[in-house]
Amino acid sequence: MTVIPYRVLLVGAGNIARAVHMPAFLELPADFTVVGAVDADPAVARSFATDFALPHHSTDLAASLGEVRPDLVVIASPPVAHREQVVAALAAGAWVWCEKPPALSLAEYDAMTAAEGEHGPYAPIVFQHRFGSGAEHARALIASGELGAPLVAHCQTTWYRDDAYYAVPWRGRWATEGAGPAMGLGIHQIDLLLELLGDWTEIRAMAGRLARDVETDDVTTATVRFASGALATVVNSALSPRQLSHLRIDLRDATIELNHLYGYGNGDWTYTPAPGVDPGRADGWNSPAEDVPSSHSAQLRSLLADMRAGRRPRASAGDGRRSLELITAMYKAALTGLPVGAGEIVPGDPFYTALHGSVPGWAPQESGR
Repeated sequence: MTVIPYRVLLVGAGNIARAVHMPAFLELPADFTVVGAVDADPAVARSFATDFALPHHSTDLAASLGEVRPDLVVIASPPVAHREQVVAALAAGAWVWCEKPPALSLAEYDAMTAAEGEHGPYAPIVFQHRFGSGAEHARALIASGELGAPLVAHCQTTWYRDDAYYAVPWRGRWATEGAGPAMGLGIHQIDLLLELLGDWTEIRAMAGRLARDVETDDVTTATVRFASGALATVVNSALSPRQLSHLRIDLRDATIELNHLYGYGNGDWTYTPAPGVDPGRADGWNSPAEDVPSSHSAQLRSLLADMRAGRRPRASAGDGRRSLELITAMYKAALTGLPVGAGEIVPGDPFYTALHGSVPGWAPQESGR
């Protein structure tokens, strides 16, 4: 039986669409056909369509949805546009694959999820770090109990973003980026931490504006207690000249470490057995035979299988919400100075609709930054 490729519409024709999304789709020509690009800047949309020989380009998402009738819409626009664009695409009957951060607030994310159908279409978030073979292997080992109970963890996204980076008008502002580096940079590593350690129960945190002219923040630190009892530190920085994405989990019988920057392979993971652990047992923790790097391509292949099967994909609905909820709680804890529990931020809480929570000194001022 001939399989008809899914029709794909890209929304947001900037660097990430060029460098990451299009190469991923071009790897699967029998399964996907990118049929158009939408961008707020007509020149950008036109250039993208010309460079990739796409039959359609536009600045009007609603018109494009009606004209090209995509099966999958990729949202790669600035975060401020995500909620409206995701809801519009779902209403048109298309599945959606939305770049991080998924939304500006839990309220926006819940509105996006509410627009999904009971049996689809669905709107997963781009959380590609959980789809590499290294992460899948670590998750299976932890879940099996082979490494013992998790005890201590460290999740670090220490990157460097200069003043020119924040000169882009939508960056560094609550109303358009949602929050600081925890939201825009560290969310991938946070998602991976939650993928491996599961539910959390309590968080305490601090945030600062230390070096960049931003309305939000440029660094956050937090301590998290997990349902398992494990304790973790989480650090997100836009100020760190030696850039690193680092994840370390100390379990009863082993330490798992991952060091990379923007993506990893099997070789970036290490397993150190605890003293007294049989070396033969530790040999079984070696990386899987297949090396699947963390990438949009890896997640896209998983999404393809879900689309073919008509089932809800990973990183959607509550599964996709976990990282945003933890980050929202991180800001509430940091800006109020109080511990925050899982599930605490609900409609009626000021942090449910904005991560600054209308806290004086952090909430936007009418005069700007």
